[in-house]
Amino acid sequence: MANDSNRRAFLKGAAAATVADALDARQTPATAAATATTSPARPAYRHATELVAALANKTVSSRELVDDAIARIEALDGKINAVVVRDFAAAQEAARAADAALARGERRKLPGLPLTVKEQFNIAGLPTTWGDPKFKDWRPGSDALAVTRLKAAGAVILGKTNVPLNLADWQSYNEIYGTTNNPWDLTRTPGGSSGGAAAALAAGFVALELGSDIAGSLRAPAHFCGVFAHKPSLDLVPQRGGGPPATPDIPIRGDLSVAGPMARSAADLALALDVLSGPDEMSDGIGYQLALPPPRHAALRDFRVLLIDTHPLCPTAGSIMGALDRLAERLGKTGCAISRGSPLLPDMARTTRLHVELLTAFRSADLPEAARRRAEDAAKALPPGDESIAAYRLRGLTISHPDWVQASRIRSGMRQRWHNMFQDFDVVLCPVMPTPAFPHDHSPGRTRQIEIDGKQVAYGDQIAWASIATLTGLPATVAPIDRSQTGLPIGVQIIGGYLEDRTTITFAELIEREYGGFVAPPL
Repeated sequence: MANDSNRRAFLKGAAAATVADALDARQTPATAAATATTSPARPAYRHATELVAALANKTVSSRELVDDAIARIEALDGKINAVVVRDFAAAQEAARAADAALARGERRKLPGLPLTVKEQFNIAGLPTTWGDPKFKDWRPGSDALAVTRLKAAGAVILGKTNVPLNLADWQSYNEIYGTTNNPWDLTRTPGGSSGGAAAALAAGFVALELGSDIAGSLRAPAHFCGVFAHKPSLDLVPQRGGGPPATPDIPIRGDLSVAGPMARSAADLALALDVLSGPDEMSDGIGYQLALPPPRHAALRDFRVLLIDTHPLCPTAGSIMGALDRLAERLGKTGCAISRGSPLLPDMARTTRLHVELLTAFRSADLPEAARRRAEDAAKALPPGDESIAAYRLRGLTISHPDWVQASRIRSGMRQRWHNMFQDFDVVLCPVMPTPAFPHDHSPGRTRQIEIDGKQVAYGDQIAWASIATLTGLPATVAPIDRSQTGLPIGVQIIGGYLEDRTTITFAELIEREYGGFVAPPL
């Protein structure tokens, strides 16, 4: 148990920006971010690496951290609605066990650290619904492998965070648990499908979260809520126990989907990735050869960066482009080599179209027969020359297996082109989404639109920037870099070559160190 003087010192320590810093109108977004690690704040905003060190040094106990987190959730989550499945009594018991293990001299990577996980992932005895009322009473008998690894590393699971229905939206609401709000603006989405996860981090409930991503589901919420996230290289983190409710708990390959960490610092992403990655012991060898090389460089001045801010299939808001311009200017002053275009860059329009087609092909496996017939009729009615994202989404729902094989062959060729491009560049910087967090919109999906600088754009076209890394299984780290004129967070997407996860996370850590990172929202 921590002694009283050390405990008091810990609780008064510096960690992240205070609410006053976040609200100070005299600060620019860049200045507010730069002071984020030096301003006094509640321990709720300490990084996971700091909390792990404090636990190991016994300057704080797991039970104290767990009780503080529970109190904060109970006080603030009524207006945010992020932690929708709560297991507080079990967490307090696990915290007592973690403290006893530390007292015995046991050393683990997350020794008693409280955290939450996305509702998608199975935890024995707790509901896994994916927001679907028909699974409201379903409870798995075992943990997802990722959850098992977190617990084995010493983590204490407080509960689970909200998702959209079937994980299929950039908003997080469903009939079972209701709507999750963005801590920066309760009228706006925190993103999806890991929206509850990002909101819990931004609100200071936990320091680490487990999420997943197939169409920006880690990255969009991190961008919208001003936190960090990492979409790992394909197959790096096993997904057993993260499939749809009531399906067999067996090893699976994601094809496009991945599981990965979310946090309030880049170093915390690296910490969590070390815990989560590695082969599934029940698999046929998936992941055994996926050894990660060290980061390519240790200083910003040594990086070769390709920055892109326009996409042929979806406009990008001026606020996002301006934030990337400011980042590029700052990076250039460090000596970092910045290019604004390259003939080596694979065709982004083709990338997005192919990703959308394969994504909906993946989801079509669970379509009811009546819905499949409607999709087939609609696909047949499409004009042959329709190259819109919506058209490729519809075609994917009805794709034949030979056509899927052909599309996947094209994807393999694009993987090689990305590999070739990363011989000349170390990372690609681009937007995460075309806008900052947008207002809640629960209208029927087909009728939705999003406003981008006064222009109405089809809601589904927002997938454009997420597709770049997803189609070919590349790692992508999101880091907060700025705020919009209305104070909403803006992140950057940092994409690397396959298995270059340590490079993208290190780059995020370097810009965080140089320019500041997470800033607390005005709760």
